[in-house]
Amino acid sequence: MKNILIIGSTGQIGSELTLALRKRYPDGCVVAGYIPGAEPKGELAETGPMAVVDITNEQQIADTVSTYQIDTIYNLAALLSAVAETKPKLAWKIGIDGLFNVLEVAREKNCAVFTPSSIGAFGADAPKNKTPQDTIRNPKTMYGVTKVTGELLSNYYYRRYGVDTRSVRFPGLISFVTPPGGGTTDYAVDIFYSAVKGEHFICPIAAGTFMDMMYMPDGIQAAIQIMESDPARLIHRNAFNVTAMSFDPEMIYHRIKKYIPDFTMEYQIDSLRQAIADSWPDSLDDTCARDEWDWSPQYDLDTMTRDMLEKLNAKIGIKQIVF
Repeated sequence: MKNILIIGSTGQIGSELTLALRKRYPDGCVVAGYIPGAEPKGELAETGPMAVVDITNEQQIADTVSTYQIDTIYNLAALLSAVAETKPKLAWKIGIDGLFNVLEVAREKNCAVFTPSSIGAFGADAPKNKTPQDTIRNPKTMYGVTKVTGELLSNYYYRRYGVDTRSVRFPGLISFVTPPGGGTTDYAVDIFYSAVKGEHFICPIAAGTFMDMMYMPDGIQAAIQIMESDPARLIHRNAFNVTAMSFDPEMIYHRIKKYIPDFTMEYQIDSLRQAIADSWPDSLDDTCARDEWDWSPQYDLDTMTRDMLEKLNAKIGIKQIVF
């Protein structure tokens, strides 16, 4: 990787991935692709080139790839799970029609492509605990349908045309940089914001609902590491299970209370998000990622909780937190 295009650079993953790649490849060119109305700001706008890149516009993607001599595309454009359920046609248009555009440009211009998948690719028929790399994928949500289709389509372009496609199945991603945007696992971000602001937290996910989670620094590392890995070692490509921790709302609530003892929470279950969560695995088996490209997360629930609270307290803190 040297000249890289990030499609969806201002989103939850893209905003942090773009900056991380610019630091990692200072002699290269990392282009922040965005759609009008979601322009990069601050450090994202100041540290490198930007370009309007709508994933539904194949010519626009191709022109940007040619202008900046792009060799790697990170395709991060997608609707998150709960939003996709309310806008299924748009979710398909962005997630699959858009992916077709990216893969066609990559085929013609010899680019590698990263398109993240998700734990949402699995459905209720898959094993709930330690869900294996290779098992049934039968999701009941449009979000999951687009993720499974994206994995298959990416594998097809690798086998049929030799496009260097790679991916990981992200669990819920927790970040202090960008606010949540409509994902089923976003309660695990919201709860930190409420705690640091001194607010009572209304949890939309039921106690006892376990979901795989990951701190964003580990997510960024996974996205970079898989694209830098030796292709000769890769048995799988689209997409690798990756994981860092699995917890339910009670566990994260009590971890936060260690630092903010007067923090309070109650449950008001969101039926849509709960149904989605119930169809997802409780935990993933990431043995293949560990074996094929040495994946290893750096954060667990305890170290993530402390770091999230420290970073958010410095950013927006109202509560007095003693670490």
